[in-house]
Order: sequence, then structure tokens, then C-alpha cells
Amino acid sequence: MLNNTLLFAQHSDQNDALSSYRDLFHIPRDKVGKDAIYLCGNSLGLMPKSASEYVLQEFEDWKNLGVEGHFHAKTPWMPYHEILTEKMAGIVGAKSSEVVIMNSLTVNLHLMMTSFYRPTKERYKILFEYSPFPSDRYAIASQIKFHGFNPDEGMIELKPDRNTEVVSDHSIKEILSKHGNEIALILIGGVNYYTGQAYDIKKITALGHQSGCVVGFDLAHAAGNISLHLHDDGPDFAAWCTYKYLNSGPGSLSGCFV
Repeated sequence: MLNNTLLFAQHSDQNDALSSYRDLFHIPRDKVGKDAIYLCGNSLGLMPKSASEYVLQEFEDWKNLGVEGHFHAKTPWMPYHEILTEKMAGIVGAKSSEVVIMNSLTVNLHLMMTSFYRPTKERYKILFEYSPFPSDRYAIASQIKFHGFNPDEGMIELKPDRNTEVVSDHSIKEILSKHGNEIALILIGGVNYYTGQAYDIKKITALGHQSGCVVGFDLAHAAGNISLHLHDDGPDFAAWCTYKYLNSGPGSLSGCFV
């Protein structure tokens, strides 16, 4: 049973092994001058106290090196993706050779689908999660149209169970047993932004592959939120951003797994 008392919350805070990390960030004040309760990290993360130092270093390198900063800055600008790859691979449970840092989330989803979505007249449908993030729905529809098919016929949306409001493994199996030979691609979010349901990546990947489907995941709401094991779970591809549970902000970089 959920314990939602103030005493329990205070006890949990006092025994949180990660509580010291709070001191590494600037926290805005509320109207009475206390640290605000900040639950907006998925929109813009709190400013790390070390951020000014890093930003000023970039200004210094820009000032002193100009274009040479691409290769000779303290943190060279050109190979930024290589510098970030190892840590990002650890976050999503992948090998560095399987991850690249680039672009934004929807751009990467389009690039992944351009490579992996190979529809035929018999197998052109895309199975996707219940109530996906709107941009995912638009991306899926546009890819189906790009290949000359009708999105109204080519998009299959998973439905939640009436009693639980989540999508069960059974319902996924049922759809694949009925329509698996028509589905070219399964594209599901690791965590649904609306319901909070965390999908079993390993199980869905196995089910999809058994039905001959390519399987990909949008991990925008999973990266930095839940433990991920992409290498072991074996999806064909995944994409994610850093401005949700990795607490970055607008314009920040995204990643891909292949």
C-alpha cells in the first residue's frame, strides 16, 4: 500500500543515498524564499553549479582559437559526438560502437525508419504504442505516406486493457498473431509519456522478431528514467533525446542505437 504521509516522505529524503547530488545544482526559490519543488526537469533541467565554468571555457576557446577550436579547444568541437558516446552508451546499456549522438529526436526517428522501414504490398503496417507522443504519430504517418500507403490502413495502435488502462503482453501477442504477417515495423516508446507504462523491451523485441517484424523504440521518456539494456535486449534500433529525463533543454542533442 502506498504510504503518502509527510513523515514517510521526510524519512525517505533523509535516507536517500543520492541526496548529496542536490547540492550540485542551483535551485530556484519559491515566493517565500525556500528552495522550490522543481518537477520540470523534463522541460528544462536545473542549472549545474559547474555549468558556468564549462560555458566560460568554451568562450575562451572561441576567443583564443577561433575556427581552430574545432580541433584544438580544451574539449574539441568537431568530435563532440565521440566525446559523448561512451557515457551515453552506459545510460542506455549499449556498446559505444552501437551508439551515435546527433540531431534531434524526431529527425533521428525519421532516419531510423528510412533505413529500417522497408514496406511491401503485403507487409507495410506499423504497430505502435497506445497514445504515443504526438510527434511520433505524425512521423509514423508520414513514413507510411512517403512509401505510397494509406496511414489510416497502415497504422495499428495498441489498445489498453479496460481494467488496468495499460497494454498487456497478451494484447501485443494477440495483435501479432492476427496481423504479424502484415506488420513491417514495431515502434514503441520505452515509457509511455501519458500513462507512465514501462514496456518490456526484451519481450516485445523477441515477439516482434518471431513474427518477422523490425523492432524499434523511442526512448525519449525512458533514457535517464529507467534501467536500459539495449545491447542485451536486442532491438534493431532506438532513438532518444536528452531534454526529458536527462534534464537538458531545447536544442540539446539526441542519440541513436543500432
